[in-house]
Amino acid sequence: MAFRFELVSPERRLASREAEAVGIPGVEGDLTAMPAHAPFLTVLRPGLVTVTAGGDSTAYFVSGGFAEITPEAVTVLAEEAVERSEVTREMLDRLIAAAEKAADSAGEDTRIAAQQRLSDFRTLAAQLAG
Repeated sequence: MAFRFELVSPERRLASREAEAVGIPGVEGDLTAMPAHAPFLTVLRPGLVTVTAGGDSTAYFVSGGFAEITPEAVTVLAEEAVERSEVTREMLDRLIAAAEKAADSAGEDTRIAAQQRLSDFRTLAAQLAG
């Protein structure tokens, strides 16, 4: 059983295909969406969206965004997204620097979220490097 998967960034549509499962880095934790999943909307944290179909998996790096899950489809609206193989150290360094700047200038009401985003980028960079 499969359902529709769409991954869109402001620059382009990266993927539009059938999938059996989609792993999502939700801000509240990782989750896997499958056909007939209950409707759900989540904010994304920096991480990898992994799409499984026909026994093969494809991973996409996302810097953040939203995922909408319905019983028939998963739609990911990413701030920035590329296939995992296209992630470069320079890209990660740029994102980490921007997150550091945001964390340094964050107000009291957003400081924790900004620090968590910075931590997520640093963790992801370490995982992708190893």
